[in-house]
Parts: sequence; structure tokens; C-alpha cells
Amino acid sequence: MKISLPRCRQGEPVTIESNGYPVVIIGANGAGKSRFTAQLASSLGERAFSLSALHGLYVRDSDSLRQSSVESICEPEVVDGVIRDGRCNELDLMLLQLMRDEMVNLLNYKLLKADGRDAELKRTRLDRVIELWQEVFPGNRILVGSGRFLFSRANAEDRYSAVRLSDGEQAVIYYIAGVLYAPRHAAIFINSPEMFLHPTIMQALWTRIEMLRPDCTFIYTTHDLEFTSSRGHASVIWVRDYDQAAVDWDYSVLPDSSNITDDVYQAIIGARKPVLFIEGDGVHSIDSKLYPLVFKEFTVKSLGSCNKVTEATRSFNDLNGFHHMDSYGIVDRDRRDEHEVQYLRGKRVMVPEVAEIENILMLEDVIKVVARSRGRNPEKVFDKVSRAVISQFSLALKQQALLHTRHRVKRTVEYRIDGRFTNIAMLESHIMKLHDEIAPRKIYEAYCRQFRQYVETNDYAAVLKVYNQKSMLPASNVAALCGLRNKDEYVAAIIELLRRPGDEAQMISQAVKRCFGLDGNVAAG
Repeated sequence: MKISLPRCRQGEPVTIESNGYPVVIIGANGAGKSRFTAQLASSLGERAFSLSALHGLYVRDSDSLRQSSVESICEPEVVDGVIRDGRCNELDLMLLQLMRDEMVNLLNYKLLKADGRDAELKRTRLDRVIELWQEVFPGNRILVGSGRFLFSRANAEDRYSAVRLSDGEQAVIYYIAGVLYAPRHAAIFINSPEMFLHPTIMQALWTRIEMLRPDCTFIYTTHDLEFTSSRGHASVIWVRDYDQAAVDWDYSVLPDSSNITDDVYQAIIGARKPVLFIEGDGVHSIDSKLYPLVFKEFTVKSLGSCNKVTEATRSFNDLNGFHHMDSYGIVDRDRRDEHEVQYLRGKRVMVPEVAEIENILMLEDVIKVVARSRGRNPEKVFDKVSRAVISQFSLALKQQALLHTRHRVKRTVEYRIDGRFTNIAMLESHIMKLHDEIAPRKIYEAYCRQFRQYVETNDYAAVLKVYNQKSMLPASNVAALCGLRNKDEYVAAIIELLRRPGDEAQMISQAVKRCFGLDGNVAAG
């Protein structure tokens, strides 16, 4: 969805493209973000649909209720009944509308059956509300009977009405139902999405709610930077100030919430969330798409090169006494030997047991999860992929051995030349001896023997550890074998599975973490 933003103080019109991702409007209290949001919603007209738990859970007068987005999607008799009954809040409206729709669905089913026609009960909005609410609050149940909603807890006989639910429990029902009732292709405005919600459920909840309406664009207004960081590749609009006389705003559009500018980043420190520095550009790289979904307990920040990741991790941890936050980094293994890998890990820079980020997508468990999700036989798919990869590696074996040798020689020379020499003659003599000391052909032949053993024993994991070849993924035919058209669709399928809470996301996350030698959280590594 293309969104034209309110007038910027700099005078240039600003338009953003959401590309299926959320939009987050952030700013300090009094910066004008609420007015900014109201102006944006007004400009979108009928496409704008607003939800606010603060307004939804508390009784309001009938005039304000009739102006809400929720009133617009409810049947007139429902709205009139609520107002006459004096229970003027949006949650009551939606609960009554859900019940009305359920009764209409059941009545249509009975009429069709009475006519002798084939009929089946359709899956309703109420079914989806109950399913997701019980997923968010395991051990709790929603019961529907005699035209009423009742709730109960596991192993308890007591049944009670929605009035006895906590604000958080009511807010979850309100948001799920509200989003399901939003018009098609709407811009759904959520004010203070973190309100009433515990941090442990907030991120997963909004990810699941967004998945209910992939046709809609979610626009959040918040001052919570931890929530902002949880929205993956959201476009972030940072509102700094509002001029009421000129009716314009001082704001900036940050293209990726994982790439927040230094000014805003200082505020993230106050969120007490550890930081994970990664390679890549923060928008298009696989790193920036994969790692935020695997390491959800971190603020993931893309820095570009591996050198920048290493330096940022070191610098940030050097200042730990100031901000009391943990910092880690992730870099590709590339052709580093075990000594280099252990050195980096000692500096809190994690290095995977595969050569590069593309190889993580080729892990056995990841391939099998994708294949199974697409209705393919995971064992057969992996068998064909592993044989294809090992065959490619066999053909490129000498070239790969040469590349590893070159890296090893280069690092050794850099290390040895770094000695102290009192004159040029000593340096010349030292360099002339290096060839015999380093013995590049001996290193090369050792790599060739090692790599041939991987091929002969069909050691797929060992091949992924040393094989640097970005064309490996498309050449392996893994996408087609999983029922996908190309590499991009295969990568997108993995990201989509990770975005959905469930066993598949957990299996992929665990496979990636095991690749870094982690069983649980990063600190354990």
C-alpha cells in the first residue's frame, strides 16, 4: 500500500510503500505523534480502520461510540442494543456482533439442511477468536452457551463473564475480533499496541494478529522502542515535533526498524534489550530477514561488513559498565580456520558451523521442514539435495581447496610480517624464508585430501562448513524439490514459516541455533 504522509516541516511531500510490512509511528510524549496519526488516518478516508484498547475496554458515551471504527462494522441493531442497555464500549459491541454472526451462520446451516441440501458449518470469526485467544492464554477456555460468553481456567469448575477477565485478556479479544472485522485492504491503525499486554506475549501476539489479515496494512502508534524493534522490517516514522500554527511535523522515515539511527538508538538502551550485530544491509540481505526471527530476544542491528560487526561488538561490550547491556555479533564463517573461529567466539562474535548465511538455509532440518510444509517427502527431498550439493562440491573441490589455501596463506603472512624488524635487510630476509615456512602447496594438498574425504563419505554437514558458493542453493534444485519456483520463493517460505508461531518455526529456529552451538539463548553459548 502506498501511503502519503502528512506535511513535513522541510516542505517535501513524503510517500512510503509498506510492501506488506507494518508501519510504526514513534515519538516522545508531546511530540505530536497522535495528531500525526489522526491526520494520516483522515487522509486515507474509508481505508482507515482504528482500534485502541484504551477506548475499547472502557465505557464511553453514545456519541463517541457512534463515531468509532468498530461501530461502522456492526449491525445497527447490535449498536442500538448496546447503547440502550447502557454498556457503551467497543468490546461489548464486538462480542455481541460475534454472537450475532454465529447465530446467523447456524441458522443458515439449519435452513439448508431442512431443505435437504448439502451444507456444512462454516468457520466463523468467533472460531478464530477462540482459537487464537486460547493459544495466547493456554489453560484458559472460552465457552459459548445460551447466547453468552463464559470463561474458565484449566482444572477449575468456575465459569465467569468477560467482566472478570484482566485488562490484558480483554484487550487480546478486542484486538483479534477488531482486526477480523476490518474492511478488506484496510489500513488498520493501532494506538499504543503495548497497552495492557505483558512483554512476554506482545511480540508473538501482534505477529499472529498481522497474519490474520495479510491483505491489510498495520499502522502502529507507540513510544515503546522495544515494540518497534519487534516489528521486523517495518517502516518506522520518527515524529520529533509538531507546529500547531503551521500544521506540519518534523519527522524522519527510517526504512527498517532494525536499522534505527544513532539518535533513536540511544533511547533503545533504556529498553534494556541486548543487541545482536549482524552483517548485511538491513533491508535486502538474508541476514536481516532471518536472524531477527530466530533471535527474538535481541535488538538486531545490521552493520554491513564483518569488520564492522566485530568492532561494534567489542566497542559496545567495552562500555558495558555504562549501559549494563549484553552485546553479541554474528559473522559468516567463510574460510576461517578453527583458531580464527575460537578467537572471534571469545570476543562474543558468533560464527556458525557453515561457511555462509546461504548454507544455513541448506541445513538438513531446515530443508526437511520446508519440504514437509509444502506436502513433499522430507527424506526424499533432502537425499536429492545432499547428493546434488556433494556432486557440485566434488567438481569444484580443487578450486575450493585453492581458495582456502589462499586465505590461510594470507592470514599467516599478515601475522608473520607484523613482527618487529630493525632494518630493511632483516625484513627482506624474513620474507624470503616465508615461502618455505608456510609451504602453500603442502597446505593445498592437505585441503584436497580433507575435501575428498568429505565427498567419499557423503559428509553433507562437513561440506556445508567449507563450501563457499552462493550458486549452491539454486543449483541444488532445493526450491523446485520443495514445490517452489526459485531461490527467492524458497527463502521467502523459510521466513514465512518463522513468522508463524508453531512447531515449524521452532524447528527452524532450533536448527539455526544449533548451527551456532546454542541449545537455548545466546548467553548460554
